[in-house]
Amino acid sequence: MSDSGFELTAFLTTHRQQVNDCLERILTSFDPEKELVQAVRHSLMAGGKRLRPVLAMAAARACGKDDRLALPAACALEMIHTYSLIHDDLPAMDDDDLRRGKPTCHKQFSESTAILAGDALLTHAFYILCHPEGVFDLVPDPGIRLELGALIASAAGINGMVEGQMLDMQSESRSVDMGSNDGNGNKKDQLAHLIHMHGLKTGQMIVASVTAGAVSVRASQHLKTDLADYATHLGLAFQVMDDILNVEGDPEKMGKSAGSDLQRDKLTFPALLGLDPSRTYAGQLIDQALEAIARFDGRAEPLRAIARYVITRDR
Repeated sequence: MSDSGFELTAFLTTHRQQVNDCLERILTSFDPEKELVQAVRHSLMAGGKRLRPVLAMAAARACGKDDRLALPAACALEMIHTYSLIHDDLPAMDDDDLRRGKPTCHKQFSESTAILAGDALLTHAFYILCHPEGVFDLVPDPGIRLELGALIASAAGINGMVEGQMLDMQSESRSVDMGSNDGNGNKKDQLAHLIHMHGLKTGQMIVASVTAGAVSVRASQHLKTDLADYATHLGLAFQVMDDILNVEGDPEKMGKSAGSDLQRDKLTFPALLGLDPSRTYAGQLIDQALEAIARFDGRAEPLRAIARYVITRDR
């Protein structure tokens, strides 16, 4: 519980359940006997933090509106996030066996089924944005849906998450050209590369999540700007902590293996800065995130609590 009396655990539980209920309604429109549907369900309903959809709803609430209006975007964001995890786990990418405490999609089914399950989630996310009626109690008007579709597509695509994943793959074995071979200069270049890469791979979808919540409730431009600033710092801090947990996290709690970054000789914040300096950096980023929403009232307390949670989480 925070100093304000806000209970994050209760907020997360309630909003995760709302998201899960809507995702279940989406899945019930498909034949459960189909292998493709089973693969989609296996990955989409495996649990997880649901951080992106919860951020969308928290942002809508921070703008003083009914956060249920953000549920269509929230579910679309979670479907796109899950597709990205399915594809990231494939042998051609990160080659992981566990995700959210369960076998990865390609291990449970097959590589080809996993690829198609990811494809299905990505495409149906945009269908849900366009046609949310029948799944959600409250829906944004068509003009807002169009804005949300463009926002999320941009964040997920070639100038966002996908390009970030490409840069991440190129960083394996430190093969990416960082310019100067000078020790200090090279480290500075590598840090700039990491920040840019994760600003795309992780950050773009987190910024889109927070912004989508504001767009869903027709927030003013100055509120959207402050929220995007919050989300930019939050997203980078989240990735720094992800890198730290990959080094020292408990696989049982995380639901996935640890140490994979070191095995693949990936460029990470702990590898570049060290563990303690990485923690310090994450804390500085969270301070900046909180400063960005300092003028918001108590309705932004969920966003503040989520920011504090990001640097104390163990999964």
